Amino acid sequence: MALIDVVQWDNQKGDIIHKFPEGAISMGAQLIVKENQEAVLFREGKALDTLGPGRHTLKTGNIPILEKLVNLPFGGKSPFPAEVYFINTTEIPNLKWGTKQPIQLLDPTYNIPIPVRAFGSYSIRIQDTRSLLMMAIGSWQAYNTEAIGSALRDMVIMPKLQDLISETMIKQNITILKIAAYYDEIGVAGKAKITEDFSSFGIELVRFAVESINFPDEDESVQRLKKALSDKAEISIMGEDYKMKRTFDTMEKAAGSNGMAGGMMGAGMGVGMGQQMGQMMGAAMGQQGGAQGQQQQQCPHCNAANPAGAKFCSSCGKEMVVSMKCPKCNATIAGNPKFCPECGQNIQQVNCPKCNAVLAPGTKFCQECGEKIG
Repeated sequence: MALIDVVQWDNQKGDIIHKFPEGAISMGAQLIVKENQEAVLFREGKALDTLGPGRHTLKTGNIPILEKLVNLPFGGKSPFPAEVYFINTTEIPNLKWGTKQPIQLLDPTYNIPIPVRAFGSYSIRIQDTRSLLMMAIGSWQAYNTEAIGSALRDMVIMPKLQDLISETMIKQNITILKIAAYYDEIGVAGKAKITEDFSSFGIELVRFAVESINFPDEDESVQRLKKALSDKAEISIMGEDYKMKRTFDTMEKAAGSNGMAGGMMGAGMGVGMGQQMGQMMGAAMGQQGGAQGQQQQQCPHCNAANPAGAKFCSSCGKEMVVSMKCPKCNATIAGNPKFCPECGQNIQQVNCPKCNAVLAPGTKFCQECGEKIG
């Protein structure tokens, strides 16, 4: 087997770990670690040394810890007795998380279990390469970005997010149908919950976002939930009219019942419903009549409330309807209109266009500056 003399890694965007196996590298080889990379030497599951950016010679003089491991010479060269792992320490962007299967959440508004799916993205940066490697190659057996992302999703992200979505719905007392308005809030809280777990693996959670929380429209529970929300909206919009409509619907169904027993029952229900409808409609008419009987008008002089149609104010005794004479045609004008209904003359207070003095309606010349008006 040919031994490698130069060891380096040209990582691509999104790559996290790269491994050179033990025995493929010659002792004395040049190990090149680029910017934003670290190299870790491993032997039988133990981290031996960590090398930062630069050029390193793999020999016992430079790496004293190897001296105990090198036993057999091979003509001046020997296989390097350890594995070399390269770690990308730049931000790893656009990693995806999401549910493999819908999770069952109880809608707190309608107490209906709903199958929910959630998706989003995140980015990470490796802070402690040894901690990551011990977890990745020891517990997870994950040697590439996809495997590491899958482990993070299953062990940390989804358990935390499932609880967080449920907590948000209960805390805000909202139905799952309105959860989209809380994506940012869930994302911020999710990042805070997940950060500590990621740190224990030597990973910094740089960004975390919730992009979608949805549910299958065809699911029976979702259909029930949407109907409940629709009925609630209809009740809110129609008010008493909704009760009357439902009563009419019940009467219609009762009237259409088949068979003697059904007919008798329908007739009985019809009488009862008819009485109930009469009471409801009477109450509604009474409310309307009461509202009309309570209509009032304000006195134009003292603003006191008076019954509709009153000719004189019960508070100041003055005439309720104010009348005036048109300055142009001398017609009697009731109320407070802007223009004379007979000749169209502007009868509201005007201002002089030159000196802005207040003028009486119909004034032809300003009494302050003599400016002609109109």
